[in-house]
Amino acid sequence: MRPRWEAHVLAEHDEGPWGRLHRLNVFTMVVVIPPVGALLVTIDSRTWWHAVVLSLGVVAALVAAVRWTSRGISRVVLPCLIVSAVVWLAGALVVDGFTAFYGISVVGPTYAPKLSRHRGVAAVGLIAFVAVAGATRLLVSPDVPEVLFQFVLLPTGITAVVTGSMFAGQVFYDLVGELEEARKREGELAVIRERVRFASDLHDIQGHTLHVVKLKTALAEKLVRTDVERAAEELREVYALVGDTITQTKELAYAQRRLNLSAELENAKNLFEAAGIGVRVDREAEVDARANELLGQVLRETTTNILRHAQAEQVRITLSRSGIAIVNDGVQEAPLPELRGLATLRERVAGSGGELTVEHQDGCFLTTAAFPNLPSKTGEGR
Repeated sequence: MRPRWEAHVLAEHDEGPWGRLHRLNVFTMVVVIPPVGALLVTIDSRTWWHAVVLSLGVVAALVAAVRWTSRGISRVVLPCLIVSAVVWLAGALVVDGFTAFYGISVVGPTYAPKLSRHRGVAAVGLIAFVAVAGATRLLVSPDVPEVLFQFVLLPTGITAVVTGSMFAGQVFYDLVGELEEARKREGELAVIRERVRFASDLHDIQGHTLHVVKLKTALAEKLVRTDVERAAEELREVYALVGDTITQTKELAYAQRRLNLSAELENAKNLFEAAGIGVRVDREAEVDARANELLGQVLRETTTNILRHAQAEQVRITLSRSGIAIVNDGVQEAPLPELRGLATLRERVAGSGGELTVEHQDGCFLTTAAFPNLPSKTGEGR
């Protein structure tokens, strides 16, 4: 089962334009093709079987239109193309109906631009076939000017215009396709970003808790023979901490978790003091609410790192309106292990317009996070 945040991201990126494009185009063609085809059949039919032959071309055009797809070519296209081509030949040679080209003038131009290769050749071949098939009327009719106009020039010109317009439309569909693919990739990247954020937050919560539990359990083990009450108190705190972590994990899964810098600051002080580490907090200004949550994450991750990787005796936390600085001693001169949590936080802080930096010098480690471009509240009110 997906976490609620992931389902939300997928829902945001699930609806695309292809379904709407398909419905709009099919509806337009279905509305136009039957009445126009019926009118042409009525005009050109002199017997009932003339009407049947000409109607087959209209039906072929309608079936091809109904099965139109914005992304590929339906399997019914080839049969519809053959039927409409035969109807056009029959119209020229037998029926004496120049409107018999109607079916092929719909089926051919609709699908020629959708070929993966040789689109231009297909378009030229289609137009040439309409012209040649119409010219076969000269085999049975001596009226050359009328045949050239009604069976060659008019059908060929209309087919060429329709084909050109469909090619222009295909450019639009291709563009929409590229936009749709970009939108899908954006959706996938959004899900990946949320998974990384989720994993980072889960690391913050459970990694932090496990190290604190380890610290307090070790302390309780030392006190169990000398100070039973203090040991019991440490174990009660461990129990409460585990319960709180379970609650935070549930809130994280349902996208309800929000870190509070003041609570994280109090938690960090208690942890450092329990570990025998002196802590000093300097407040230069009240922290802006817009930076509160990310700075809380930085403080929590840094607290965990100090407890895990340093033999600190002193920690100093300095708060400003738009930043936090945490410096601790007790850092070995050897290269530090990779701090993946801070690396992930650096990206998140940068994504919000801030900067997270770390410095290791003279046995001390300095972690600084700041949002230098955070607008002033006075400026916002103007």
